[in-house]
Amino acid sequence: MINLPVSKSAWTKLILASVALLMLACSTVEKVSATEIVMYKDPNCGCCGDWAKHLQAEGFTVTEKLSNEMERVKAEYGVPAQLASCHTAIVDGYIIEGHVPADDIKRLLKERPAVTGLTAPGMPMQSPGMQPSGLPPKGYDVLSFDKQGNSHVYHSYK
Repeated sequence: MINLPVSKSAWTKLILASVALLMLACSTVEKVSATEIVMYKDPNCGCCGDWAKHLQAEGFTVTEKLSNEMERVKAEYGVPAQLASCHTAIVDGYIIEGHVPADDIKRLLKERPAVTGLTAPGMPMQSPGMQPSGLPPKGYDVLSFDKQGNSHVYHSYK
């Protein structure tokens, strides 16, 4: 074994630099994965684009993927038919179905519950993307759901 003389301060600097690089890499990965949303939508749907604008205004990056086979997309991701809406999105391993407000997605990513995702079933008229911009969500429930299709109220907008 070769024993190279290295000063204590050089080792300290090397260790601190390594830790700093590791912390930077981890924070960058978390930021990208926690704010990037991939949304599958029918090419003819306009409200989906309005929902994407709502998310972008709240700090998310939205990538739109057009599909003429939305039923297949929903089946592929395991969205129960009774909880379906017009678009299906994926964020950090969770499924977001329909016009779920950005604040609920942020809460989901912060709390990380053991659910498959969130849904605003159907197309609630006073949800982001369906209402005039700037109005608060009203008159519907956002549900959490699991792989078996069980759902629970995650947030009620009255």
